[in-house]
Amino acid sequence: MSHTDLIDLTIISVMTLGFFAFLLSEKVHISSIPILIVLGFLFGPVFGLIPNDQGHTIFNYARVLGLVLILYTEGHNLKWSMIKKHIATIGIMATVGMILTAAVSGFLFSYLFNLPFGAGMLFGTVVAATDPATLIPLFKQNKVDENIKTVIVTESIFNDPLAIVLSTLAIAMVAPHADQAHLIENIAQYTSIYPAGVIYFLYVIISSLALGLGMGVLGYWLIRWLKPGLFPQIFGISIAFGGFLVGEAAQSSGYLVATIIGIVFGNHAILFKKWNEHEGFNKFVDEEMHFNEIISDLASVFIFILFGATVNISVLNETLLKGAIIALGVVFIARPIAALAIVPLKKWNWKEYLFISLEGPRGVVPAALAAIPLNIGFMSHDQTLIYWGDIILSATIMTVLISVLLETLWVKPLSKKLLAPKK
Repeated sequence: MSHTDLIDLTIISVMTLGFFAFLLSEKVHISSIPILIVLGFLFGPVFGLIPNDQGHTIFNYARVLGLVLILYTEGHNLKWSMIKKHIATIGIMATVGMILTAAVSGFLFSYLFNLPFGAGMLFGTVVAATDPATLIPLFKQNKVDENIKTVIVTESIFNDPLAIVLSTLAIAMVAPHADQAHLIENIAQYTSIYPAGVIYFLYVIISSLALGLGMGVLGYWLIRWLKPGLFPQIFGISIAFGGFLVGEAAQSSGYLVATIIGIVFGNHAILFKKWNEHEGFNKFVDEEMHFNEIISDLASVFIFILFGATVNISVLNETLLKGAIIALGVVFIARPIAALAIVPLKKWNWKEYLFISLEGPRGVVPAALAAIPLNIGFMSHDQTLIYWGDIILSATIMTVLISVLLETLWVKPLSKKLLAPKK
């Protein structure tokens, strides 16, 4: 078969498997993510029905394009009134909490696999983000206190792009020759690598917020001026990818820019209140959101199936037990330690703290980031990074699978036990 035919076969296989995964997910009432990963693994390295080379090729595009669509779509769901109410908790969990998660997870990884902390740092930043693509449907299926739900979901939406920034810092420190590290290396010429990392992190956050707000406002006025009533879906996708490209061109975070644009559109009634918003824009956002959710589901299918299909089965066999231990460490040690950062706020009782600690499944972003160290290793012919990358990919699979399975299965009993209505 030609390369084009193999690509077509891979795409058809992924979409067919995705259909059956969602069907099975509805029947057994668990998240579709572990099903997608397992199907990708079975039809990839086990049965060989998804060609490895073509799987890697498509995955490299799907993880970028898919993430932009998912984050842009989820940004629409963030409501400013609830964000403002819990902004301190959300801010701490999405920054300090995420850094603590990365540090503890990285230490456990380095210790168990007997690797340098550089490898652990890469793994820690890969698994630092929680997953809105799992949490949003999960909380639709299971009733959870609105305040707790807002904190956990909003944290996950913000820590996704921030984790990508953090992983870029880790890559710069471990593989300074990588494309992702150029800006940090340029800053480090005038200072050392650690202050350069802090400067880079602040630059990315501030510039991404400014670009996202600017493009969100521009998009709003373009919609009012052009009135694209017949094609809101095309306009929405265009501005999401446009924001991503502008962010990347500014060496900022294109993912965070796309997320902020989504937040601006989702909160248009508040942000543009003084301009007497009319029903036309509401209709535009509703139609765009319906389409975006479908495309986001399709993006998740490609990310998770190809995530499972690109695993090195021999490395997975060698790291299976340690990978499972690492996954349990992320769930039961790293996340609860990270959540301790909100205790000084004295806003949540111990039961609410425990629920927040035990509901932070890993998903889309770890799946998308997991292959980056391996890809950089291949591109730079760095055997050490290739070796680390294989182990990171396998350990991330176990972390995503175990965290999603556990945290989707226990959400109902935990919410009944820990979040029972007060008498």
